[in-house]
Amino acid sequence: MPVKYTDELKQRAVELVIHAQADPATAHGAVTRIASELGVWKEALRVWVRKHKDSGVESPAESINLEAENRRLRAELEPAQV
Repeated sequence: MPVKYTDELKQRAVELVIHAQADPATAHGAVTRIASELGVWKEALRVWVRKHKDSGVESPAESINLEAENRRLRAELEPAQV
């Protein structure tokens, strides 16, 4: 079963990676290093960062909150199980 990470953890992790990738001295291996430091699966972090960058929003908080809102709306649209 997949591990559930909080939106706050996702947001902070994405912020750390983006900040690290902006500095040439810390850019190499940023995702792997930060994932290890936070105890997060590195592929999950890589996906969060990619989704944030693809979303076009400036702040990771905005992209993570949009994902949560999309999940909530999808759940509302699903027909009720009988």
